[in-house]
Amino acid sequence: MTVRTSSPDQDNALGPGGAWAMAVGGMIGGGIFSTMGVVITVAGHWTWFSFLIGGLVALASGQSYSALTRKFDKPGGSYAYLRETGWKRLARFVVWVLILGYTLTVSVYAVTFGAYAANVFDAPHWVALLAAVGAITVLAGVNLLGAAEATLLEKVAVWGKLVILLGLAGIGLWHWAPEQLVLQPGEPVGFGAALVGMGVVFMAYEGFQLLSYDYDEMRDAPRTISVAMPAAIIVTTLTYVVVALGATMLAGAPAIVDEAEVALALAGQEALGLFGFVAVSIAATFSAGSAINATVFATARLAESAAQDGELPGLFASRDKRNVPWFGTLVISGVAIALVLLGNIAGLVEAASFVFLLVFGLVNWLAIHHRAGRRWIAAVGLFGSLAGATMLVLYLAGIV
Repeated sequence: MTVRTSSPDQDNALGPGGAWAMAVGGMIGGGIFSTMGVVITVAGHWTWFSFLIGGLVALASGQSYSALTRKFDKPGGSYAYLRETGWKRLARFVVWVLILGYTLTVSVYAVTFGAYAANVFDAPHWVALLAAVGAITVLAGVNLLGAAEATLLEKVAVWGKLVILLGLAGIGLWHWAPEQLVLQPGEPVGFGAALVGMGVVFMAYEGFQLLSYDYDEMRDAPRTISVAMPAAIIVTTLTYVVVALGATMLAGAPAIVDEAEVALALAGQEALGLFGFVAVSIAATFSAGSAINATVFATARLAESAAQDGELPGLFASRDKRNVPWFGTLVISGVAIALVLLGNIAGLVEAASFVFLLVFGLVNWLAIHHRAGRRWIAAVGLFGSLAGATMLVLYLAGIV
């Protein structure tokens, strides 16, 4: 077992509540707002089941992440596990892929933030881009203030968006209208589409693994990660399922697909008029903002860990007087700003989902190999990850 050498200020470190908020923020912010229209296009009325299957695979994978992180007692996620296994070349490749993937997801979250913010004021596209860039800039600044400030923002944002999203879902379920879930009447979607949808939507669940990079920022880290990670995945899965049902029953599947970037605002308007439109738009911007915050926070620490091992330039390992990995925070945020101008949300979501399905499959295999956690649960995560990746490839190739 590797003994951690850093010792964070315990007053500023993440406890179970802060870690839970970071994980939920990393998932929901880039999930339900960015992906629902994409998944409905694929899975139709089985969209809710796609989210459920994805949640079960994420929960099994979360057990592997938590068990391996506690076993090695070291931050770094899949990168650290590979190094501890002796596969340093593969670890070097994986860390670059992960940092690029997370930076891409930050840009997707920022595009979502800008789209909802501009839509509230019926503003032109350049305002959406400006809002997206502004969100990354402000939240990079929050991260540079330190872990305590980033965690406080995360707790406020997470609880605010959960209240609004679950309220929207409750209204939709109260007005039970299953016919609204059908994308194209007369063209039924088979059950197999739910498996394809799981592959497409899996990006919505990747955020929980950010906790494995924040391990050195936690109080009583083994207990905190073992409690916060599964709790965050369960809450997120339930939220996705009820929102996929409730919001679609309000707005209708065709409308959500047509208005993919701001679909849930339309559902809010159907539920409560102008108030619902504004409330959901606020929830979307809070969600995207908290996802940016959580992802930049954790990815900078992944880069720091790799730099300490000599796999990235040494500047990534530099911490400022607030004990923040400042260089990684600035680089990740800067590249994400550049990517905001390039994004096709559907393409980015599908590519990111494929990458994370493969990474999760690898982590589940490592858990089985190292006998970390319950092996049968890791086997479920491994099978589910590979099945989702396979179905996604078949879908993109036009075979299914």
